[in-house]
Order: sequence, then structure tokens, then C-alpha cells
Amino acid sequence: MGKRRRVAERRRTTGPMLVGGLIALVVGAAGFAGYALTGRGAAADERTGAAAHKAVRTGPLTAAEVRTASTRFLTAWQQGRLAEAAAATDDASAAARMLDGVAKDAHLKDVTLTPGAAKGDTVPFSVKATVSYQKLGKPLAYGSSLTVVRRASDGKPLVDWHSSVVHPALKDGDTLVTGESGTPPIKALDRDGGELTAAKYPSLGTVLDGLRDKYGKTAGGTAGVELRVVRGKASQKAGLSDKTLVELSKGTPGTVRTTLSPAVQAAAEQQVSRQKRASVVVLRPSTGEILAVANTDHGFNVAFQGSLAPGSTMKIVTSTMLFEKKLISPDASHPCPKTYKLAGWTFHNDDDSEIKKGTFKQSFGASCNNAFIDFAPKLSNSDLTKEAQQVYGLGMDNWAIGVPSFDGSVPVQSGAQMGASLIGQGGVRMNPLNMASVAATVESGSFHQPYLVSPDVDHRTLAKAARTMSAKTQAQLKDVMRFTADYGTAAKAMAGMSGDYGAKTGSAEVDGQKKPNGWFTAYKGDLAAAGVVQAGGHGGDTAGPIVAALLKMGG
Repeated sequence: MGKRRRVAERRRTTGPMLVGGLIALVVGAAGFAGYALTGRGAAADERTGAAAHKAVRTGPLTAAEVRTASTRFLTAWQQGRLAEAAAATDDASAAARMLDGVAKDAHLKDVTLTPGAAKGDTVPFSVKATVSYQKLGKPLAYGSSLTVVRRASDGKPLVDWHSSVVHPALKDGDTLVTGESGTPPIKALDRDGGELTAAKYPSLGTVLDGLRDKYGKTAGGTAGVELRVVRGKASQKAGLSDKTLVELSKGTPGTVRTTLSPAVQAAAEQQVSRQKRASVVVLRPSTGEILAVANTDHGFNVAFQGSLAPGSTMKIVTSTMLFEKKLISPDASHPCPKTYKLAGWTFHNDDDSEIKKGTFKQSFGASCNNAFIDFAPKLSNSDLTKEAQQVYGLGMDNWAIGVPSFDGSVPVQSGAQMGASLIGQGGVRMNPLNMASVAATVESGSFHQPYLVSPDVDHRTLAKAARTMSAKTQAQLKDVMRFTADYGTAAKAMAGMSGDYGAKTGSAEVDGQKKPNGWFTAYKGDLAAAGVVQAGGHGGDTAGPIVAALLKMGG
């Protein structure tokens, strides 16, 4: 990750100070009407409460308690009494470190806080300030919020502390720094040489941050002066990149060319916008080039970094293993019982369906779970893990696509958990990038690590799979995936498709979620794509239309 040089702020000698200057707290009539902002109203209420109630208070917070606790915190913060503001939170040490760091490093002045109407225990507020560094200055405006909670030990209402209270882009452990950026900006280009921007392609915000972190220092640019979120260790481990909030002076950007197709990227953005929580990736099976990545939510790149159970799309990998072991063939008779017991668990099919007399291909096409789980007694605990790693390049933590990504995980499991893994549940975790790669591997017959930036740019080594599936296994996989696309759960989404194509749907159950995550992965010619709609329901109805529309654009 790029490191940012911190520049110490010159100390002021007059008046109270907060993050570089005196803060004026503007009170919204709807939120805190009638309360003084010197801290007297909050303190008076607290004293009265202490005198009347010495027992520990429990139960939901009252509106007065929310108002008192939030006013106490905001008033102290606005007057530069940072220790007092920190003490008004439920984690005073963490709050003090953050507020003190902001005061010394962010170089904000003339800060104005405007509280809004409380929504239950949460109080929104807007922030306006000037980022001032040496002779440079620019305005900053954003919205944030705080939540009031009751401390368990004594029932006292306090602000629930997280760094996001200071700015919503901050995760705990991150910092705000204004100064010369340690990483020059980059100008990212699509495969045709056009500029990629978050304004034009909203899903690419996190991708552009990642490209800057990876290539900024080597792409030929020079650094500018910025207010920037500098990620801490936890955020870096989660794959988050540093984020520019205000650019005081422009650096000279270096140039990084990507593999993204402007037409496919634009179409992917449009497709995911039709669902609340959708993500999709499109790539080229013959090379691994990523042509598009899009997410409805632009704050976290689920498509590249998500870690979700893939549901029945994992049956592609399971079937590869079964075909290679000669445990089954597409047209072999193989019933799918309504229930199957394994290691004390009873597994059910979707809607408690069953296929009493049918072929394995029919069970694959109908996504009938127990036709796969009933192979568990014939398998060793590590078989699926080895198949995923050795043929599909998954779960090795060695993909180098050009920006942060999660490479999938298929842990060795036993008993019922091993059986659940065969249908993409248990401990199996994937994202659309991983599952698009699975479909691409079937189409091409061998694994090509996906990449967003050509390895020729920085001479990095792409991941390899230990072995290639046989031509017979590839033909069997294409047979069952084509059947699914024509007659199975993917038929509605894939209607009208022509040429060489195949698909697989998935629905992954998630604890505490009413509807499952809907998955869909497919290929057509030299295009492969996968998508997920979280809490959307069946993959054929939710993610299917997104993926199919992109494949129909042609190879």
C-alpha cells in the first residue's frame, strides 16, 4: 500500500483548537432545538440524572438521553476539548488517538458541524471545513453520523465510537492525513486507450484506488498534495486502498493501461444498477483478460474481493472431480433423493424436490443437491480442495490481477461440512471473479489466471494450475452445462443464445437472511461471466439476466 508522508502542523497560540482551527457547531432546530452549545445543557442534565438515579439504568435510550450524549460529544469536539470529547464515547482511548491525529495531521480549519434530526439512537450531522496546507486551501463538505449506546457497567449514554464518526470513509485503524502524497496519481486507460474514471464508470472507484497503490510509483507520475484516508493494517488486510478526499494540488499522473472493454464495462454498470446488491465480472477465457467489473455498491468491490458461499455454481468443480474419478458420467442413471443423511445431518433439495429416475445430467440441470452429496462416502476430505487448486487455480492465495483480489477458498473439511462443500456451502467461499474463472476454465479447457493489467507492464508472474483437465472431462462438463442452459435452471436467462455456450445457477443460503444469494456463471464463445445478487433469491432469476445480457454482446 502507498505510504503518505505526514507533515506536522504549526501550533497556534490563540484560542481553543480543533483539527487546525476553531469549530463552530450549527444546531439544527429539528435535531437539538433549545440546547445551549457551551456544554451547559448537557452537563446540567447529567448532574440531575446522577442525583436522581444511582442505580444502573437499562432499557432503550430516551430521546433526551440521545440528545444529551450527542450534544456533549459534539460540543466538546467543536471547542477543541478533545480529551473531553473522547471521554463522551464508549472507547475513550481510541477516540482520543483518532481526534488527536486528525487535529495534528488533517489540517482542517473553520469547521462547521450541523446536526440533523435524530433517527432513534442515531444522530446524523454534516461537516463543512477548509483543508489548509501551507499556501493551499480547498473546501471539504460531507455527512457523517454518530450512534448513542448505553454503557453496560452503569447505563450511561455514550457515543458508540468508531473512526467513521469522524468521516464515513474511515475504518477503525485508518487515519486522515493532509500533505504530499507518497503515491503519484495515475491515469487509467481501457484496452482501447480511453480514460477510465469513477465519474463515467462508478464501479471503478475502488479499482482505480487499487491501481494507484500498485502502479503509482512506477507509472511515471509525480505526487500532489491531498487530504487522504491512509489505511491501517486491518483495512490493508481487507484489501482496501488509500482514498483521496480532497486534492489541493494536482500531481502529474502516470499512465496505466488495463484490459477493460469500454463497451462491456458500460453495459455491466447498467446491468447491476437494476438490482440492489449485484456484482458481476466478465473475462476472456482464452487469455484471462478481465473485460468488465461492476458492483451496485461502490464502497466495496464484492466482484473482486467478496468472500461468499457460491452455492450450486460450485457443482461445476464438484462435477469435474466426479468425472475425473470416473464416479459418474453425464448420461449415467443417478437418482436424486428428497433427503440424504450424512454425519448426523439431513440434507434437503430445493423445495424438497427429488428425481427418482433420471441421469446425472438431469440432476445437474435441475441443481438437485443430493445427487452430489450422496457421493461424499466415496470421497476423501481433501478431494474437493485438491480439485479446486490443481485444475481451477483456486484457494492458493497467489493471483496477481493488478489490484487486490480474493482468490477463493475451499478448505479441507470432514463429515457433513464436507458434504455441504460439494454444493458450494460449508466453508467454501468465492466471488464473481472466481466463478467467472471457473466457467472460463471449462470453456478453454485450462486455467488462465484472470488479470486487469497485463503482466508485461510490471513483469509479475501469473498463477498457474498444477494440471489441465482432460479433453474428455471438458466435453462432459460442457455437456451438462449446455443442458442446464437449454433445459435446466438457466434456460430462461440463456434463451436465444447460440454457438458454444453453457451455464450453471446457484442459490446460497446465508444465516439470518430471508432470501438466498443468487448466483449465475456461464460462458459463450470467448466470453465468460459470473454474477451474484445478494439476498436476491434464485440465481436464474436474479443474476442470470445480468450475466446473459453481457454474454450476448458477443466474443
